[in-house]
Amino acid sequence: MKRLHKLTLLLLALLPPTSATAYDFEVDGIDYNIIDSNFVEVTYYDYLLNDLYYGGEISIPAAVTYNGTTYSVASIGDSAFEGCSGLTEIIIPNSVTTIGSSAFSECSGLTSVTIPNSVTTIGSFAFLGCSGLTEIIIPNSVTEIGEWAFYGCSGLTEIIIPNSVTSIGSSAFSGCSSLTNITIDSDNTKYDSRDNCNAIIETASNRLILGCKNTIIPNSVTSIGSSAFSGCSGL
Repeated sequence: MKRLHKLTLLLLALLPPTSATAYDFEVDGIDYNIIDSNFVEVTYYDYLLNDLYYGGEISIPAAVTYNGTTYSVASIGDSAFEGCSGLTEIIIPNSVTTIGSSAFSECSGLTSVTIPNSVTTIGSFAFLGCSGLTEIIIPNSVTEIGEWAFYGCSGLTEIIIPNSVTSIGSSAFSGCSSLTNITIDSDNTKYDSRDNCNAIIETASNRLILGCKNTIIPNSVTSIGSSAFSGCSGL
């Protein structure tokens, strides 16, 4: 996956330079695209210049005003902060409902993320390669975690999945080599971590879809999903 990402960046680098017009307006150093008359999403300045443009600690506001109109910040757009290795902390406001695909992909310096209770969807590849993250709290509002969402987050030691999550994409946590604890909320009807097994089990099928280096497979498990133990280098 990392080789594929590097190849994509190389191909983009061979294209003619792109102008920094991928956004509708900028407020306090953050760029936005207008979704409609009420809402905007955080977008990227320039795909190839993201790492130079965004860094340090960023607190996204719940609303911004442009040309006399106040907009609610509804989402973090696809690839909004992708490749920003200098980004260390991001605070997402309660107005945001969606974290887009690859929104924080390859933000290797990111150590702290605040995801509010308003977020319902964490997109595919959203935090791929965020090796500096040691903890991330998924709020009860989240229903969907996209495929590869946390792939390669090698610093993560613990995952707690709330009862609201009904969809976890393929290989969502693969490559999280430091994982020692996996817990599913006891009220979750789709997934469980029965018998303190340190794994994610799909309840209806008794299929183990994610394990870690401390997993103990319960007798009730009847199958093990693809890539369930991918990247468990400390097993």
